[in-house]
Amino acid sequence: MNNQDICLPRKLTNQLLHLAQLSPDTEICGLVGADAAGTPVSCYPVSNSADNPQKRFLLDPSQQIAAMKQIREKHQTLFAIFHSHPTSSAEPSPTDIEQASYPEVLHLIISLNTKGVLEMRGFKIANGVVEEHPLRLIETE
Repeated sequence: MNNQDICLPRKLTNQLLHLAQLSPDTEICGLVGADAAGTPVSCYPVSNSADNPQKRFLLDPSQQIAAMKQIREKHQTLFAIFHSHPTSSAEPSPTDIEQASYPEVLHLIISLNTKGVLEMRGFKIANGVVEEHPLRLIETE
């Protein structure tokens, strides 16, 4: 793996940040689909079914399956899994690292634990190894 910049459309980034702001006390989560060119284009929010959603996330299994089906039907590929950290930094927690099961996709983590400015960072997690990939906003039509 290399640490090349990940390009995210500004509109999609704003959508993800807005979802996190709507639920400031619990971790939000979901999937991001990419078009045939590999550009992330769609956000698929999924309910957090964790026992303690304030401290961790667990994609609701039936909604995750439905989101994956939508991604396939739109001829997209799974680009990223996103979730928020209401009270901690935008980096993978030990639980995030332990439970990461898609080593080829990006993990987008949004932190609400900042003073007035939301933070989002991207990581690839494979076999317990975490590698950050810098995010770069792009403008799209």
